[in-house]
Amino acid sequence: MHRRHILALGLAAIAAPTWAAPTSYRLNGATSTITYTFTLEGTPLNGTVPIDRADLQIDPNNLEASTADVTADVRRARTGLIFATEALKSRSVLAADDFPLARFQSTKVTLGARGRISEGATIEGMLTLRGVTKPVRFDAQLFRAPGSAADDLSALRVILNGSINRADFDAVGYADLVDNTVAIEIDANIEATG
Repeated sequence: MHRRHILALGLAAIAAPTWAAPTSYRLNGATSTITYTFTLEGTPLNGTVPIDRADLQIDPNNLEASTADVTADVRRARTGLIFATEALKSRSVLAADDFPLARFQSTKVTLGARGRISEGATIEGMLTLRGVTKPVRFDAQLFRAPGSAADDLSALRVILNGSINRADFDAVGYADLVDNTVAIEIDANIEATG
């Protein structure tokens, strides 16, 4: 899917009367993932965590009232290196055996300057990782399916980008090898349930 073929949603383009109330969306788990980027001895590496569950409510007439509650199973986290994957899930980093789920619950959506999600929207919320809950903020993008009509919001793609300080969540293991900042991208394909 090429970004140039995807039209960003804005408030002006989604005020269709058939979508007058908040709409529930279900996650397409097969095509949705969380990608994280960490730096190991100066080299950036990527890994993935599958999204386990998502409760998404999107109000096209009032995007700021939309909500997200997303859970990921950190026991299924992967990197391209087996030793890095095992270290990631160890007690000193994610403690996956003790805290198998990470959860993000949104608290605030802020639209861009002209009330458009395509002009710098952000989503704030609380991230729970290793049993520690801290506020986080993501840049947000919301797209219709390529070739869909302007008022067709039955299938959407949500992309969130941000970063966390792993020490904030007591995930301090291997500090001599791995940088403290971890970039996160959530890429979710969702479908309206009603």
